[in-house]
Amino acid sequence: MHTSKFLVLLCGCLGPFLAGAAEQPRPVGAAYETQVKHDRDGIGKFYFGREIAQVMGHQAAGWLERRNREEEERTDLLLNALDLKAGDVVADVGAGSGYFSWRMAQKVGPTGKIFANDIQPEMLELLMAQMRKRNVEKIVEPILGTVQDPKLPANSTDLILLVDVYHELDFPFEMTRAMIKGLKPGGRLVLVEYRGEDPAVPIKKLH
Repeated sequence: MHTSKFLVLLCGCLGPFLAGAAEQPRPVGAAYETQVKHDRDGIGKFYFGREIAQVMGHQAAGWLERRNREEEERTDLLLNALDLKAGDVVADVGAGSGYFSWRMAQKVGPTGKIFANDIQPEMLELLMAQMRKRNVEKIVEPILGTVQDPKLPANSTDLILLVDVYHELDFPFEMTRAMIKGLKPGGRLVLVEYRGEDPAVPIKKLH
């Protein structure tokens, strides 16, 4: 029997971020600090004491498409838990190779939309090549974001999904605030991170 290997954090209490989006940006520098000594897989920048991990480069995109990923990470359970409907508009932030993008595109169908966001142009090129192979390139729209803004259209999305991405955000507060601007009223922001105590998940400690 397979058990769930991920933690889904469904962000429903977004009041502080929504307030911050409507007002002048408040200083958040105190939440960040840098350290000379740090984990080899980190960037030496810490957010509330948690070291931010290095972004996985496009050179490792093949690992995202490994054959046993569904078995290791139970991505099928995650996709079912999202409860996507035909016509939904979804943002796949940190989409990488598009592993989730094309699978979600099948669920939202031709009346829906998937915004596939990444900060690496090379990753988006690889992603769209995959989308064309899957015949969902008309449903999936690539968006090149920045480390502080995913560049999503305002009030456009029903759901924003980050899978194993949040820990790599250089500016987690700023990115979260920017993502919220892209949500429709009542939209969902879903953060998925894998259980550090589960030895069956082959992911580095900071990831």
